[in-house]
Amino acid sequence: MMKKKWMTLLTVLMMAVSACTTHYQVSGVNRTRLLVDKAYDVGMDEDLASFMAPFMSKVDSLMSPVVGRAAMPLEPFRPESPLSNLMADILVWSGSYYHEKPDFGVYNIGGMRASLAKGDITIGDVFDVAPFENKVCFVSLSGEHVAELLRQIAARGGEGVSKEVRMMITKDRKLKYATIGGQEVDPARKYRIATVDYVSHGNDGMAAFKNATDRNDLTTDDDLTRMALMRYIKECTAKGKLVESYVDGRIKVEE
Repeated sequence: MMKKKWMTLLTVLMMAVSACTTHYQVSGVNRTRLLVDKAYDVGMDEDLASFMAPFMSKVDSLMSPVVGRAAMPLEPFRPESPLSNLMADILVWSGSYYHEKPDFGVYNIGGMRASLAKGDITIGDVFDVAPFENKVCFVSLSGEHVAELLRQIAARGGEGVSKEVRMMITKDRKLKYATIGGQEVDPARKYRIATVDYVSHGNDGMAAFKNATDRNDLTTDDDLTRMALMRYIKECTAKGKLVESYVDGRIKVEE
C-alpha cells in the first residue's frame, strides 16, 4: 500500500513538472543598476526591523567610521573615469608596499561596485566600492602581450589604467595607438604590471594576462584591493589632503 502511495505521489509530481513546461525561450537579457533608497522602506515590516536592529547596530558601528574625504564625486565609467583612474593608480602606488616597481596598473571597471560621493569617506564606502575578495597582484608580460592587452582593453571600451598609459581608440573600439611612460610599447621588452588577481588570470575579457609570468600572488586579507584603497585614503588624510582623481586623457575615443 505504501509503495502505491509513493508511486502515486511520483506520478503527480511528474505531471506537475510537465504542466509547468513552456515553449518560451529567452530572447535577450538587459541589466541596469537600481538605486535602493528609502523609497523601498515605506512598507518596512516592523517585526523584521526589530529582529535586524541589533545586527544593523553592530554593522553600523564597524562601517560608519570616517577614514578620509573626497574632493569631488568619484564614479566608474568608460572609457575612463575618476574612480577607475584612481583605483589603477592606487595599484601602482601599492608597489612600494610590496617592494615592487610596476610599469603601469590595470583595474577592471566591473570590480568597482559603487561610487564615492564628495565629502566623508567611511569604511562602509570603501567596502561598497571593492566588495569582492580580490587581492593586489603583480605580474610580467612581454611587450607583445602588453600590446595584445591594450587591444583587448580598447575592445571593451576602456578599463581602469594608471597614469603611465595613454591610448587612442576608434569609435568601433579598435586600438589606434598606445604609449606607456611616454614611449611606444616595445615588443622585446618585459613589463611589470600591478593588477587584481581576478584579472591577472585573464578574466573580464583581458585574456592576454593568461601569458603572465613572474607572478607575485598575494594571499592575506591585508592584500585585498579594498585594503589598498583604505591605506591610500588614510595616507591622504594623514597628509591633510583630500582624495581626488580626474579624467585626464588616458583613454580617448577618436572623434
